[in-house]
Amino acid sequence: MKKDTKLIRSKIVNDTIFYINKNIELNITLDELAKKNSVSKYHFHRIFKEETGVNLFEMITSIRLQKAANLLIVNKYSTISDIANACGFNSHSSFIKAFKKKFNYTPKEWKKDGYKKFSFNIIKDYDSLETNEKIEPTIKLCEAIKCLYIRHKGYNQDIKYTWQRLLSLAYELNINNPMQIGIQHDNPTITLKDDASYIACIKVDDIKYSNLPILELPSSICAIFTLKGKYGDVLKYMSYIYNQWLPNSGYEAKTIPSYSIYKKNHFINNNEYFELDFYLPIKVIY
Repeated sequence: MKKDTKLIRSKIVNDTIFYINKNIELNITLDELAKKNSVSKYHFHRIFKEETGVNLFEMITSIRLQKAANLLIVNKYSTISDIANACGFNSHSSFIKAFKKKFNYTPKEWKKDGYKKFSFNIIKDYDSLETNEKIEPTIKLCEAIKCLYIRHKGYNQDIKYTWQRLLSLAYELNINNPMQIGIQHDNPTITLKDDASYIACIKVDDIKYSNLPILELPSSICAIFTLKGKYGDVLKYMSYIYNQWLPNSGYEAKTIPSYSIYKKNHFINNNEYFELDFYLPIKVIY
């Protein structure tokens, strides 16, 4: 496969996955995605399946369900219907059926305490997700950030190779000392590490990079947590933020992902210690 062809195919897939996550509440169609990528429906569907290994609509449903599973835990003031609609399910019955098929619990059972039983088998893969620290965030409006990015499947130390590739690309593009941002799509207590989605990003301001994978973190009110630690501690903090702080905060999470702006990036530092600001997009409960 030619380099230019590989780049085009990669951009189609990356732009599509970002669009799905950004617009998860909408009725996303094959016609719409093919048109946005300037290819036929057949060509688009074939590229997506070959590059990701999964059917387009299987991925859309999986993303919807993963977001819904997290919101059912952390957004205690929202009804099941509210969350189903926010995640793009137009039929309440189809949401219940799909959710139970994936998680073995109905949304009502999950929201009550089913997620705790499901989570038990997930957190066995971690040393510990417990933390005694009680961290209070700053709440403020954050501006949109345009990013050049590379996706990484799984949350593991191999993320450092993705960062090496991205920073090498930044060097080739003469982007000096870029802001480094990590996007975390998943709640670690309900997502296997191997299935977690991580995105390494650098902030860019110039539209000349439009032929490369570009995403925009939207403007939002965010809870910003200043965190320090070593490899593995980020997941402990995320567990605390999602499962302890958020349900009792007077805020609820949005469907757009959380992200970290690194002051010290443990994936590229030899000592594995980090300093970062963790941004959680939120909405006020009133």
